[in-house]
Amino acid sequence: WDETHFGKMGSYYINRTFFFDVHPPLGKMLIGLAGYLSGYDGTFPFQKPGDRYEQHNYIGMRGVRLCRLASSWLAFLCLSIQMLELSKSLPAALLTAFILIFDTGCITLSQYILLDPILMFFLMGAVLSMVKCNNCADRPFSASWWFWLSLTGVNLAGAMGVKFVGLFVVLLVGLNTIYDLWDLLGNLSLSLVVFGKHLLARVLCLIMLPLTLYTAMFAVHFAVLNRSGPGDGFFSSAFQSQLIGNNLHNVSIPE
Repeated sequence: WDETHFGKMGSYYINRTFFFDVHPPLGKMLIGLAGYLSGYDGTFPFQKPGDRYEQHNYIGMRGVRLCRLASSWLAFLCLSIQMLELSKSLPAALLTAFILIFDTGCITLSQYILLDPILMFFLMGAVLSMVKCNNCADRPFSASWWFWLSLTGVNLAGAMGVKFVGLFVVLLVGLNTIYDLWDLLGNLSLSLVVFGKHLLARVLCLIMLPLTLYTAMFAVHFAVLNRSGPGDGFFSSAFQSQLIGNNLHNVSIPE
């Protein structure tokens, strides 16, 4: 059922047809982009599970181009987190990676047009970036420190932009940031000016940057979907008047 739903969402993006859905747009836009780049024309109806794709080129959305590619990176991210940053143990890291590689759920999810592999990629990316940034604590404001802090913000935006459940990794990073700032505040060798710089850097990279990227996703979403579709009725008449093919398109509406 989910593949039918998200496959249809990807077709809407290819056809630039407006729709309404409960999930944020990033994952569905990536699915639509993968389909477009792989030659899918957005004509498959996705009416019910089990329908044969026949001549329709669905491989880009389902296979190596997106969902499977995102899943294939999970083991590497998990290996990096465990071996390079946390446990420092190669056997523990390999065990973790092998468990993930042979997990039946991950294998199944990676074979269909779903948001979950994309979501897990951004979740793991956010955790890895956070841990790498923590390991740069002894050289704050260096290029690597800024890179990993900014990349954490980018991955947070990605996780939130795919599914709202991504807010849990936002909570994790938030608690880690609070702990770091509390530790810095207790360091009597740091001046309040330096502490203020630390606070401002985290506000910029972990709050302002994700919010900006999250808002930009919706800007792209509304710019692409400019044709009337099944989601029109959920929005105002003024909004519907901007959609090509809607009965109210370009109609003058009193304030």
